[in-house]
Amino acid sequence: MNDVNNAYAYASEQPGTGKGGRRKGWLIAGVAVGVLVLASGVATTAWYLGDQSDTSATARVSDAQWAKGITPEWMSTHMGLELPKAAHSPQAAYETTSRFDTGILTFTLTRAEAEKYLAKYPPDGKWLTPSPSQPAKAPHDFAHLGLDEPETLTTGMRYGDVCPGAPDTTDDPYATSDPQCVTFYAHDYAPTRTRIYVRAHYEPGISPLPGN
Repeated sequence: MNDVNNAYAYASEQPGTGKGGRRKGWLIAGVAVGVLVLASGVATTAWYLGDQSDTSATARVSDAQWAKGITPEWMSTHMGLELPKAAHSPQAAYETTSRFDTGILTFTLTRAEAEKYLAKYPPDGKWLTPSPSQPAKAPHDFAHLGLDEPETLTTGMRYGDVCPGAPDTTDDPYATSDPQCVTFYAHDYAPTRTRIYVRAHYEPGISPLPGN
């Protein structure tokens, strides 16, 4: 307020000021007040937005965590899938967040074993193949297991949504069961080997995790 008073005093003390001088003094004082209010508002807004952005970013980072004690056997059962006895190097993990949970499962089979396994779980529609120009996916889910994300693989890859335990609606078109669906990826990474990737999303907090 001292700045405002000084501005007004300076204007009113100028030689030759009459009524017009007083009007100029009030005008200068008004402009000074407006500048101070605007500057205060901008500073407050910038602080608020910066604080909100930092808080939300920190919350997203600290919110996600990988559950302990997750085994391939538990994950396959939770997904409603069979874990083949012939599965080599099976791995699984489960990440919890406040928005949704993510379960992942992977293992390898021979090409022949993979074909038999995939025949048990036909996709909703048909198997799809990725486009060579598809955008890359940032490493996250399977990177936790030391693997490439299946979305980054284009050669020898097929994928589709699979709903284990879905009823056969051929004889019952009014079936209303809504099974949990998962996304399957089958990658023929070697002449005689195929890696199976499975990912599923769940509502947060509804899965009874091992050890809880």
